[in-house]
Amino acid sequence: MNKKVLSTYDEHIKNMSKARRKKFDEGYRELLLSELLIAVMQEDEVSVRELAKAAGISPTIVQGVRSGTSQNITMQSFLKMMKALGCSLVVEKNKLRFPLELPKA
Repeated sequence: MNKKVLSTYDEHIKNMSKARRKKFDEGYRELLLSELLIAVMQEDEVSVRELAKAAGISPTIVQGVRSGTSQNITMQSFLKMMKALGCSLVVEKNKLRFPLELPKA
C-alpha cells in the first residue's frame, strides 16, 4: 500500500482551520491578480498612470492591485485593466468557454 507523502506546504494547508484557510485563499487570489497585472504591465512596458488612463480608472486602483493592498477591486475595474492591456478573460467549465467582457458604454 502506497501512502502519499504530503509536502510541507500541503500538510500546512491541510491542518488549517476553515477560517484561516478562507483568509489564506483570499490572500492567495489577491497575490495572483497582483502578479498577473505586474507581469503584463512589465511585458508591455506600461506605467501605472498610462494603464489607469487607458482603462479609465484611477491610478490608485491600479497601484492597489499591483501592490496587493487593494481590498475590494471590482470585476469591472479588473476587466477594464486587462482589456486596456490587450488581454481577454475566459471562464471555462466542462469544455464550454464564456468570455468575460465589459458592456459597451
